[in-house]
Amino acid sequence: MPRILTELDRAILKKVAPESSGTICTGFGGPCRSILPPLANHYATDGQDFARRLERLDDDDLRYLLGLIRDGSESLGCVPVEYLELFLVFTADRLGRETALLLLQHLEDEGGCTG
Repeated sequence: MPRILTELDRAILKKVAPESSGTICTGFGGPCRSILPPLANHYATDGQDFARRLERLDDDDLRYLLGLIRDGSESLGCVPVEYLELFLVFTADRLGRETALLLLQHLEDEGGCTG
């Protein structure tokens, strides 16, 4: 079930996509239900831009996103594969290889586009 973004979610989205309203996704005109899919699909212009935008996150933001991914609140199923790879590298650089491997295992277990 799609979620409604919290204040923290909107603040993180605004950090990585300052041009976003934090509530309506300009890419499809509906309410934002997650952070990373709209970033990858509607705000980042390419993989390099996506990676630069991820750099704006602090470690607490990243841990929060990883928690949302693990509990199913934040879907990565609609994020292009090349952007997922960049997110995994970013996670490994920031929080360690083991954390990135756990994320990869979770992604392999979940699969599919859910929101």
